[in-house]
Amino acid sequence: MKCTNMKQYLKAIVVLCLQISIVTLPMVNAMKLTQKFKWREVEFDWPSQETKQEAIRSGKYVTSNNLPLGLERWRDKLFITVPRWKSGVAASLNWVNITDTESPILHPYPSWEANQLPEESNTDAPKSETTTKSDSASKQLNNNGTIISTFRVSADECDRLWVMDTGLADILGVPVQYAAPSLVVFDLYTDKLIRRHYFPDSLLKEDSFFANVIIDTERGDCDNAFAYVPDLGGYQVIVYSFGDDKSWRVKHNFFHFDPLAGDYNIGGVNFQWTDGVFGMAVGKKGHDGSRPVFFHAFSSTKEFMVSNRILQNETYSQSSDSYYDYKLMGDRGPNSQSSAESYDPETGVVFYTQVNKDGVGCWNTAKPLNPDTQGLVDSDSDALVFPNDLKVDNEGNVWVLSDRLPLFIFTSLDPEQYNYRILTGRISELIKGTPCDAY
Repeated sequence: MKCTNMKQYLKAIVVLCLQISIVTLPMVNAMKLTQKFKWREVEFDWPSQETKQEAIRSGKYVTSNNLPLGLERWRDKLFITVPRWKSGVAASLNWVNITDTESPILHPYPSWEANQLPEESNTDAPKSETTTKSDSASKQLNNNGTIISTFRVSADECDRLWVMDTGLADILGVPVQYAAPSLVVFDLYTDKLIRRHYFPDSLLKEDSFFANVIIDTERGDCDNAFAYVPDLGGYQVIVYSFGDDKSWRVKHNFFHFDPLAGDYNIGGVNFQWTDGVFGMAVGKKGHDGSRPVFFHAFSSTKEFMVSNRILQNETYSQSSDSYYDYKLMGDRGPNSQSSAESYDPETGVVFYTQVNKDGVGCWNTAKPLNPDTQGLVDSDSDALVFPNDLKVDNEGNVWVLSDRLPLFIFTSLDPEQYNYRILTGRISELIKGTPCDAY
């Protein structure tokens, strides 16, 4: 072969390789999520400096132990949760204004008093043995508006904030169960407590852990609301009927983790988790009035679906007859483990966190679910290290909270770096050019 022909041949190979590499790169839209807030460490709106200094002296406030985890938007408020992973958390449920400055202070919700731990544990208090809120259950906390520790919250169509309170503090240290796990519902216009429902002891397993809550309701039919609470350690879902003030558990094989998807490499930390059902999202109402409920285990790459009518039927949902009503939607592909997901009714797109990819993914529910139909709307090895929670608001935006949780748990966070971020983006721009775009 002549030298000139050899050069042309090699040039053609190089061009071909470049074209192939471009085609096979993950599809990431040029329009990135924009950073709204960031913190090295979070600060709170203390009643006074004296109160803060006393909390520091007594160990009730340890700055580095306050890690933001969950978020929700309602009007101009952005709710931010700070679970009591360790001792020294100032307030577990907080809010900031979406117009606040870059690193806003957190305002406890509904008040400072409601976020203070009881002086003594109520672990010896009697637990409810029925699926309705009994007098004995309501006495587990002297103030039913108290928030012990919450991971995620959800605002519904009826302007109510639903809080999944684990009742558990100092999870990674010396755990104290101050009260049974419960759902707490607030009126967002008045910030007043509407109801607290304690989960009966009969629904709980030894490894039960509640880190999420999803609400299924419609404006105009607010009394007929249902809450779905995934139990990531008990591999079950607790269903709560607001109208009946009653809860029951639903079991299924699809709620378990995938043993081949429990390995994580995030922020330079390698670890293994066995978290089961975790992310859930309620889809658009069909012609028959039912809604699909999409869900997945954290340690899994598969997505599933079941009709909300199955979950809401207490008798049928607990029978073996309902087993085949659960459907496998597909597999997102390798390394695609996800914590939270959220559904956008305007586009029919489910957005979900991509913890192993430092990113946010999407899937258009009108398309089959497979690796080729998944979009990676953003990825950043600094700003999106462990995207923990994600929500779609009613104005066409996605909100994402990243917090480097694995470093917080297994190593330590650098207080000189920005460790916690909230990012946001317009849905129409984020999905443009990805497989999630309908056009």
